[in-house]
Amino acid sequence: MVDSKVEVARGAGFKLNKAPKGAQLNAKPPDFTMAWGTIPNMSISPRSTPIKTAKPSHKRPTPKVAAAKMAAALAAQPPQSAEAKIAMGWLHTAKFLTTAPELKHLPEIEFPEIAFVGRSNAGKSTCINTLTQINRLAFASKTPGRTQSINLFSLGKQGVTDAVLADLPGYGYAAVPKAAKYRWQQVMGNYLQTRGNLKGVVLLCDPRLGLTELDEILLDVIRPRVEEGLKFLVLLTKSDKLNKTEAAKALSIVRLQAGGGDVKLFSALKRQGVEEVAQHLWQWAHPPVKVKKVAVDPAEEP
Repeated sequence: MVDSKVEVARGAGFKLNKAPKGAQLNAKPPDFTMAWGTIPNMSISPRSTPIKTAKPSHKRPTPKVAAAKMAAALAAQPPQSAEAKIAMGWLHTAKFLTTAPELKHLPEIEFPEIAFVGRSNAGKSTCINTLTQINRLAFASKTPGRTQSINLFSLGKQGVTDAVLADLPGYGYAAVPKAAKYRWQQVMGNYLQTRGNLKGVVLLCDPRLGLTELDEILLDVIRPRVEEGLKFLVLLTKSDKLNKTEAAKALSIVRLQAGGGDVKLFSALKRQGVEEVAQHLWQWAHPPVKVKKVAVDPAEEP
């Protein structure tokens, strides 16, 4: 029997790779179209099997021990490349620009814009704060679903803006009222499809869950723009909670779910993938300038 999710994807004109055994895919797809505005209210059930975590230690390390551990962790990291230093320095210039409760309130911007999207508990705000090296630049709440506006942050050295980061509201949190869910589905769908200066999208997801139905709907929404050149990256956040075998398996599954797109592990705690992602964003906002070759008439040569 053919999976109903594959039938939906084929009906939309897209090729969906079948995830390997063990991928968490829901058997019954939601009733949706290419626009997020028509998606009904949905929520994802939590994991049935609780994740075992180590018991917290009641012994706090002394300042000397903590400093020694931090120094050892920094020493173990490879030295920054020149490109990484430039990218990290550029992201550190981030400043709050504006917030918009609706798409019509967003200012028209001529600079490249990079959007961060994902479920409410995927760690978007933490990712932005880690990349920019600015605590609480993007508000990270302990309660998922708190961000209810599109927040823009300007980037540029010496006060000259050359790019913008966009922090979009998280989706999929069951406690958010139905009216708010529907409104933000409309706003996000319109933003991703019509924002003219949008140059890249970073989708964050929990590697222990993989891409959910809502994540795959988002992929379908932006797929036409990706085919036209929109940059796209999937970040598996909180990768420090996985061992090497689990991380490799998560990468393999999500790459298949994303249709072979670019997928990377990311950990704010261990700073895994931070510099690599920073360089990606720098390159998206500063593409190489193509120099046109001018044909020279041999008769005009000296």
